[in-house]
Amino acid sequence: MKHSAAYEERLKLIVQNLPEKPGCYQYLDNKGTVIYVGKAKNLKRRVSSYFLKDVQTEKTRMLVSRIEDIRYIVVETEWDAFLLENNLIKRYKPRYNILLKDDKTYPSICITREEFPRVFKTRKIIRNGSEYYGPYSHVGTLNGLMEIISKAYRIRTCRLPLEWDSIKAGKYKECLEYHIKNCPAPCIGNVTAGEYRKQIDEIREILKGKSQDLTRKMIGEMKDLAAELKFEEAQAVKNRYETIMAFREKSRVVDIGLDNVDVYNIDNDDDVVFVNYLHVADGCINQAFTFEYRRRMDESPEEMLMLAVVEMRSRYKSTAREIIVPFEPETQIEGATWTVPQKGDRKKLLELSALNVRQYRADRLKRSDKLNPEQKHVRLMKQLGELLGMEKTPMRIECFDNSHISGTDAVASCVVYENGKPDRKDYRLYNIKTAEGGDDYGSMYEVMTRRWKRALDECAPLPDLVIVDGGKGQMSIAKEVADNLNIDLNIAGLVKNSRHKTQGMLYGFPQMEVGIKPDSELFRLLEQMQEEVHRVAVSFHRKKRSSHQTSSELTDIKGIGEQTATVLLKRFKSVKRISEANLQELEEAIGKAKAEKVYNWFREK
Repeated sequence: MKHSAAYEERLKLIVQNLPEKPGCYQYLDNKGTVIYVGKAKNLKRRVSSYFLKDVQTEKTRMLVSRIEDIRYIVVETEWDAFLLENNLIKRYKPRYNILLKDDKTYPSICITREEFPRVFKTRKIIRNGSEYYGPYSHVGTLNGLMEIISKAYRIRTCRLPLEWDSIKAGKYKECLEYHIKNCPAPCIGNVTAGEYRKQIDEIREILKGKSQDLTRKMIGEMKDLAAELKFEEAQAVKNRYETIMAFREKSRVVDIGLDNVDVYNIDNDDDVVFVNYLHVADGCINQAFTFEYRRRMDESPEEMLMLAVVEMRSRYKSTAREIIVPFEPETQIEGATWTVPQKGDRKKLLELSALNVRQYRADRLKRSDKLNPEQKHVRLMKQLGELLGMEKTPMRIECFDNSHISGTDAVASCVVYENGKPDRKDYRLYNIKTAEGGDDYGSMYEVMTRRWKRALDECAPLPDLVIVDGGKGQMSIAKEVADNLNIDLNIAGLVKNSRHKTQGMLYGFPQMEVGIKPDSELFRLLEQMQEEVHRVAVSFHRKKRSSHQTSSELTDIKGIGEQTATVLLKRFKSVKRISEANLQELEEAIGKAKAEKVYNWFREK
């Protein structure tokens, strides 16, 4: 969209008058809709950078072309700007901003706002004064917490609207849960609201990850009850204490001294950034959440990390004073410090967070590949192109190999992969004509010359990438052919180990080894390509050798040459069938005189 000079002058005046203070800015389109929200340590400097045409990216140019007005809000600190930006993004959901992508609603644990509260898991958040803990992306953690609550505490599970007036009036009757000792039956006045809420208070401490403080109180309570000779009550507290301690020991991942700590780690894949968040209390992980952001404006890893920190601290009401991260952002958080650990328990937590990110990313890719198999092949080709530093994604790949035994019956094959999948209609088989038997380099030179010269003559597509089944020598031959034909081709070679298995890949001139993980999808695809071109070459060689041996048997007959042998094999398919044919059938194929020679030869034999 091209703007008038008056428009550009108006925006220029707005930018020139922006304060050099921390704050948030909003870009609006011609309908007054907020299309982008940003934060800045220096508003004037940050907003001005969008209008510097020599440093604009394509995405930035797209955004700037739609800006009709600019609004801003000044705040005290850069951290305040992050918090405000997070709220504004949630409020306006701007088109060009990063949005948190949740593929489903994760469950939470709810404590209702009632005289006798209920505790249950739910995916629906109702703003009626009830307390919500979560959401829990790992259902196992949520179920573990619900199990400990059900084992350690006797709270109601019914949905009755319990109020003292109704209870006193005898409106309700106890249910089976009371008789099997799962509920204290507040519905018939068996427990006071104060006694019941004591249990709820302890459940809150567990959900907040404060079980260490809770167990200390329980030890004191047990001693007091025992001193008062209230052994049954003391035993009940002991049972709760042991249940909680068993859960804590099972849940602990680091030293108990590590308390109220947040952990973040990130990974990225093209335009998607994956973030894992862990909250540690008393050495246990009591909150874990992995999610993804989709980049909109070429945001840096630091910007993505800060967005995640703001979002998670807001969502989980975290007050952690220490935040463990893979790298230290420039922005400081009020009341908290960054930690980039090098060893110990904090390093262990960071590695655990990284493991969660990688697993989440792998799971997302698997699901995406199942839904759209074509996307997987394109992704792998793009990955290969980036790994080799190619400007164009290698969507068309040609692989070459040759086959012979001691120089006899030399053949070669060319297999084609289109969009990461074999394109069998474009496979080609070659009988070596000019190169001497056993000369692999000469054979490869001949085949590639024939292949690409014909492609040029017929205006057929040339490969984006050539892969030879060999090392530096065969790559050099491919480059020599390409130079002679005056075509520019990307050339790679797949190298095998002593057990004839794919070992690695060479690329470029001078040839350099490309680092590809042996257990990766890309390596397995390259291995498949190498096996396929070898299979095709060997199959063709066997067929030719078999045909050659069969023809030799027929040409042993006096007066029968190669041409006649070929006619017979084409008609009868095998020597056995030729030997069993009657004279009339042979005459129909090769004439009376030759037919008699063949017929008599097999009868005499």
